[in-house]
Amino acid sequence: MRPASTIITSNHVFTGLDDAARPLAVCIQDGIIVDIVSRESIDLPADNVTDYEDAFICAGFHDGHLHAFHSALYSSPLATDYLGASEADCVRHMQEFAKTRPTGWLLSQGWREYRWNPSGMPSKASLDAAFPDRPVAMYSGDAHTLWVNTCALRELGITADSVPPAGGNYAKDKNGELTGIIQEAAAMELMPRIVGGFSNDEIDDAYRSFTQRLAAQGITSICDMSLMALPGLDFIREDVYSRLDEAGELPVRVTMFPTLLDDTSRFDALHERFRGPKLTAPGYKQFFDGVSSMHTAYVLEPYINPYFEGDRGRTTIAYEDMRDLVLRANAAGHPVRIHTIGDQAIHLALDIFEESLAANGPLPDGLRNTLEHLENFQPDDMARLAKLDVIASVQPPHITLDPLGPERDLGEDRCRYMWPFKTFLDDGTVMAFGTDSPVVAPRSMDVLFCAVTRQDPKSLWPEGGWQPQERIGMADALRAYTAGSAAAAERSDIGFLKTGLRADLAILDTDLLSPQVKAEPTRILQTKVLATYLDGKTTFIR
Repeated sequence: MRPASTIITSNHVFTGLDDAARPLAVCIQDGIIVDIVSRESIDLPADNVTDYEDAFICAGFHDGHLHAFHSALYSSPLATDYLGASEADCVRHMQEFAKTRPTGWLLSQGWREYRWNPSGMPSKASLDAAFPDRPVAMYSGDAHTLWVNTCALRELGITADSVPPAGGNYAKDKNGELTGIIQEAAAMELMPRIVGGFSNDEIDDAYRSFTQRLAAQGITSICDMSLMALPGLDFIREDVYSRLDEAGELPVRVTMFPTLLDDTSRFDALHERFRGPKLTAPGYKQFFDGVSSMHTAYVLEPYINPYFEGDRGRTTIAYEDMRDLVLRANAAGHPVRIHTIGDQAIHLALDIFEESLAANGPLPDGLRNTLEHLENFQPDDMARLAKLDVIASVQPPHITLDPLGPERDLGEDRCRYMWPFKTFLDDGTVMAFGTDSPVVAPRSMDVLFCAVTRQDPKSLWPEGGWQPQERIGMADALRAYTAGSAAAAERSDIGFLKTGLRADLAILDTDLLSPQVKAEPTRILQTKVLATYLDGKTTFIR
């Protein structure tokens, strides 16, 4: 056995290299795994050995797709995250929240009108009645729609004559009056002005608390993804990460993916400055469509409940423009991750990646392009991912986020090809798991539970799982949440427990590969993180 300053051992160590958990000892020196040996070969007790006995040890979890600024903000005292039971309920919640912030903007995220009773799009009228003189901004759960009051419209300078940015909309009623609903790019571009009053100290505190909560979930790495495609609005705050890192207060690795634009100076600066091991910026993010629930995801056949004749959604950027951006980025050796939810957006993105592969050859050093979200497929496109070496970055808790919404919007036939996790594995496609936080809270056990059951972690709906033929086993889910996300982050130094890799570990109180968990999957939701290690040092301990 090689010399090690730290040894971590248990009866159930899952390296990720096969499907079993075994009695092993992980030997660590200077933050690197220098050996993995049998547990029996370790002398116990010893000063440099931590024996977790029957706990479960695996590589640290890696959230492959989240938006850190908004996740930190909405889980801080600066704003509030609330789904609500109705429009009136959301207004009441904001009135309570206003008591904690007596001045300035009131900001929230989380409402989903299709889950309200009664359902239906809200309007500024209810907010105006409660807040006649204070600006209120309430982002929907998917962050694609903004609900504001008249005071907010006035503060933002938006009138009935205002022209929204390309891909955005200021909704109006039949009389041409603004309703207070702002959609897509128009909603997203307003965020910097709404949050402009928060200080760096307040934002730093929000990030500090958020990343500590990630560590408490066994999460050791994240991919911080650009939130929007407009210049200057990616909301990746490298300044915050740098301050926390320099202070020794950053408990996770962060891989940053700014927006792919004609002007690459933002990416060039990040890519040059941040080269690990904590902070890196290896590639780009772009956006090809919106979301199915608002009919802005781009689909081949019209939605079955169309807003207008031929309603298929749309691309957020012209095909030729996306093609040129991706081909140039790949030619320079940089991977691209594209938001694609609708089946036609996925199809066109794969066409572009296929053309890039033919023109430029594979990306260097094992780098790979990635598609994000991938909610519904044209059947022949599923196998193209593996053929083109494209990673599928998916968020398991999204499966039941909108109960019966896919049937409502797309119909039963197309539902068979939604979030096809098992098909991905059968085809040899690499999957990366994440949450898209703040769309879904970054709770690690929810991610794993949804992947293996395809049920909602709160309601346990539906019995037997939604599209249960696409359920996967726990070992595969763990790999997607560790090694798969590491691959999407373009990191070969993490993701497995293996000699030569960084010693990032999650310690759980339950053997997730046990027959008991397989027979009773709700045990996953009861599982607690006992400790989290980054570079062999604890970032969280219960």
